[in-house]
Amino acid sequence: MKKAILFFILHICSFSLFAQINTDRVLAIGRNALYFEDYVLSIQYFNQVIKSKPWLAEPYFYRAVAKINLDDYKGAEEDCSLCLQRNPFLVQAYYARGIARQSQEKYDEAIADYDKGLEFKPEDRQMLVNKAVANIQKKDYKAAEKVFDVLIAAHPKYSINYLTRGAMYTEEGDTVKALADYDKAISIDPYYAPAYGNRAILLYQTNNLEGALADLNEAIRLNTRESGYYINRGLVRYQMNDYRGAMADYDQVVSMDSQNLIARFNRGLLRAQVGDSNRAIEDFDVVIEQEPDNYMAYYNRALLRFETGDNRGAISDFDVVLSEYPNFIPGYYSRSEAKRKMRDNVGADRDYWAAIEMEQQLKKDRQYRNTNASNAIASADTTKVTNVQSSTTIATSKEENTREKSDKNINKFNRLVVYDKEDERKSKYQNEFRGRVQDKNVRVDLEPQFILTYYEKVDPIKKLVYYDKTVEEYNARMLLSRKLRITNEEAALTEDQVAVHFASIDELSAKIASQPNNADLYFGRALDFMLVQDFSEAIKDYTKAIELNPDFALAYFNRAVVRYKQLDYNMSQIVDADDNLSAMSMDLKIGKNSSISNNIKKPSDSASARLKDNKRAYEHEMITRDYDMAIKLNPGFVYAYFNRGNLRCALRDFRAAILDYNEAIRRDPEFAEAYFNRGLARLSLGDINQGIADLSKAGELGIINAYSIIKRMTSN
Repeated sequence: MKKAILFFILHICSFSLFAQINTDRVLAIGRNALYFEDYVLSIQYFNQVIKSKPWLAEPYFYRAVAKINLDDYKGAEEDCSLCLQRNPFLVQAYYARGIARQSQEKYDEAIADYDKGLEFKPEDRQMLVNKAVANIQKKDYKAAEKVFDVLIAAHPKYSINYLTRGAMYTEEGDTVKALADYDKAISIDPYYAPAYGNRAILLYQTNNLEGALADLNEAIRLNTRESGYYINRGLVRYQMNDYRGAMADYDQVVSMDSQNLIARFNRGLLRAQVGDSNRAIEDFDVVIEQEPDNYMAYYNRALLRFETGDNRGAISDFDVVLSEYPNFIPGYYSRSEAKRKMRDNVGADRDYWAAIEMEQQLKKDRQYRNTNASNAIASADTTKVTNVQSSTTIATSKEENTREKSDKNINKFNRLVVYDKEDERKSKYQNEFRGRVQDKNVRVDLEPQFILTYYEKVDPIKKLVYYDKTVEEYNARMLLSRKLRITNEEAALTEDQVAVHFASIDELSAKIASQPNNADLYFGRALDFMLVQDFSEAIKDYTKAIELNPDFALAYFNRAVVRYKQLDYNMSQIVDADDNLSAMSMDLKIGKNSSISNNIKKPSDSASARLKDNKRAYEHEMITRDYDMAIKLNPGFVYAYFNRGNLRCALRDFRAAILDYNEAIRRDPEFAEAYFNRGLARLSLGDINQGIADLSKAGELGIINAYSIIKRMTSN
């Protein structure tokens, strides 16, 4: 799950009663870190609060949320229990503990938690969905169906209800009801890719390959980065004898995730079938490197090595397989041939006769079993026997070309791999009780603001290095302990990195004490505070650096970024959890005119709305001034134009935003993010043609989500 879980299960508790300001501040910083997905760091802050005031319920709850995001479900369950011991009326703690228990397959206990939460919020959509899924997971379909009845009555326009119930009917084997529910889910929300993905699986299972292919095509158009859709489409295309198409799908998965073992294995098999042996070996090399116990890959690589003349390598692989499967007859025949090529005739004969003896023993065993079976049939109802044989034949014919990933039967070494049924089942339900709640709706995000930091996530598609002359010159002066990077994909800190930056704060504080007029020291400490999510202190240090050096463009830029982060977080505390959307998000409103409107929801309470608007207006003005100064001091700094454009989008001033994106693109014609955001701004103004043109350019430059939006805009 991402930060959006906070919108759903946080914001309930008020901390105004806390006695000590320091505890308030540490807890607030911890929530900052949690909101911005820095889970390891947030836990350290919550630990401090718990150590100081162990009687408070809320820090245990927040720490549980962080642990859920880190897949520490046992620890999350324990923290929720400690929270509820201190405050049994904290509804969202029951919800969080239910998630933790459900993830540990403690279904009855999870259901009890959801029931308790539903006592306080009887029509809570997410708890009802989770309760239904938990009943499905424990195979209590009747109980699940009753929950769905309540859920659909309370939320009839929520497509996930039908999608989840359809998955349940699929599991029960009622394909007619399942298909009806999938159809209903798609009619309610025709832009939700998993609905097509799930229906495709059902159609494939009922041998409707054309329908499955059409649904997977649509799912991929709507979500181009979900590797599972490509893998499933590759399987469908393979069954339709479209080897070229299947290969293209596996190529796409590997380009997105070079370590995807299902795609690697299947592509290796396809390459072997079309005679591309050397590249097939490369795929099996990757599989074996990642899964040293994948004996299917060893055997396939052994055959390919033998075919390409690498007899020594082939024998080595055959040895590995036969040590694990000593009764695998084809392995002995194959190794015999490889040994003969190596002129090891004694070893070749030994393997050959070992295989012969095993075959003869198998024939004897088979004859014995057939004799016993014939005796049994003589006294049985022959009609029943015929029916059993027929059904077995059908089942075999459906699965003769595939095997589940966990199937270790070496005789299936040359079958395409599919997801295990258990993994497939989880994929249908897991997102209903984990993951970004906001992503359940059709929503478009602007490419996020850029920032100066030390760490960044690597985008496997774009693989860009962002450059600015001023930043490089500052790095060349070696005033900081690390190299500054420009990125809009920040990486959360590891535990070791957290410790490093806390130590750096202490070190820089000591230097500042002896050099109080050194702006660079304040700038460096501000970066450390920013990385540990202490925005208030970071802003103070950026401000001090600017006071000491009024021409410090980088300090203006980062102060603006941190001010926006703080504003984003503070606004999330004012807006009600269920209505919250980031100020940097857009809801797609696609009708006959194919228009998009920026529809950021407002709280119903007018006083709360005024408070939010006044605070936002003031902060936006301060942020804008910082970007203005950064641009004045460094007119070529394209990221300041981009960020200011994003800020103006948040204010719904799309025309001004477009001017900023224009300037960024003029200075950097390959600025993919600027094309993407300008496209969204133009669509928001109803300029469909120019908007789609910008999105097309953004897709060309590596932002592949642009194609999904283009599809939505052109489908009506």
